[in-house]
Amino acid sequence: MNLYAIRAIYRFEMARTMRTLLQSIVSPVVSTSLYFVVFGSAIGSRIPEVGGVSYGAFIVPGLVMLSLLTQSISNASFGIYFPKFTGTIYELLSAPVSTLEIVISYVGAAATKSIVLGLIILATAALFVPMQILHPGFMLLFLLLTAVTFSLLGFIIGIWADGFEKLQFIPTLIITPLTFLGGSFYSIDMLPAFWQKVSLFNPVVYLVSGFRWSFYGVSDVGVGVSLAMTLVFMAICLGVVGWIFRTGYRLKS
Repeated sequence: MNLYAIRAIYRFEMARTMRTLLQSIVSPVVSTSLYFVVFGSAIGSRIPEVGGVSYGAFIVPGLVMLSLLTQSISNASFGIYFPKFTGTIYELLSAPVSTLEIVISYVGAAATKSIVLGLIILATAALFVPMQILHPGFMLLFLLLTAVTFSLLGFIIGIWADGFEKLQFIPTLIITPLTFLGGSFYSIDMLPAFWQKVSLFNPVVYLVSGFRWSFYGVSDVGVGVSLAMTLVFMAICLGVVGWIFRTGYRLKS
């Protein structure tokens, strides 16, 4: 494995984050904090507790997931799309760098940025509400798996997109609604029975539920099911990435 190539691409992507610190870190943290203040104050006054947890603390894992999903996709999609847009993708494809090394570099950088952002948001949330993390190991595991999985999805979107508009199409019209409807701000147990069953077809439900369980020990679905669904989604994304490189789909367009 060409570790020098992996390190070079990884460091380049991380350096780009430092050059755009306001957009990459500060803006998502401020936006998430506003979500927390508005939802925690407006709705929290009407819903004092959910599953024995204060509403302000209950929505923290959902807000972290909301930011983690959107930023993982955004970082990875832009990271691989920009070389296509500028034409430098040809240099990458002609270099002695394997498919695996390219994926590790771009997805690893995007996931790292998302994890750092998620931890910053957690630290920020701790300033507003008292929090506890009952299972820190599982919390870090879900954080890592989610960041890597949605960075892979963002990588796929970046290769599929042939314009900047398409980079925002799936995150804006699909991922964000699924996140809001995936139990980020409520428990699906609060829904009527029919909509509870419909919600189980939303993959974000399993991510948020498992992540919330690692904090408070409460969840909408079993933690084992949440973990299994996350791994299945990751395997699907890996399979699609492998197909892209085998067929050369849109890599040079």
